[in-house]
Amino acid sequence: MAGYARGKHSKAVSDRSGAAFPYKDMIKEWNGSLVHKTEHENKHPQLEPRPVPADAVALRDARPQAQSVVFASIGRGADTSFSSSGMVPKTIAEDLILNFTLGEVIVS
Repeated sequence: MAGYARGKHSKAVSDRSGAAFPYKDMIKEWNGSLVHKTEHENKHPQLEPRPVPADAVALRDARPQAQSVVFASIGRGADTSFSSSGMVPKTIAEDLILNFTLGEVIVS
């Protein structure tokens, strides 16, 4: 079997510039293009990014918070979310007084 000729007197056309160069000075790039060695570009690293490990989401031996925080809206009765009976809003505004201690809430 004879194999390939060396091409020491041959010319090849660059896929990048379209110019003719000596065949022996041509290089095949990562994308299959045949270019002259002065036109050669390496493959950009971002085309094959390294795998990034996933972030840790859960905590080991997690426990719920012992105390909970309660937010209450205080104001005139007609101005709060407590001022309706079903879908019908109250027409008389009443003052809301909030008394609280640790662990319980009393509204009077």
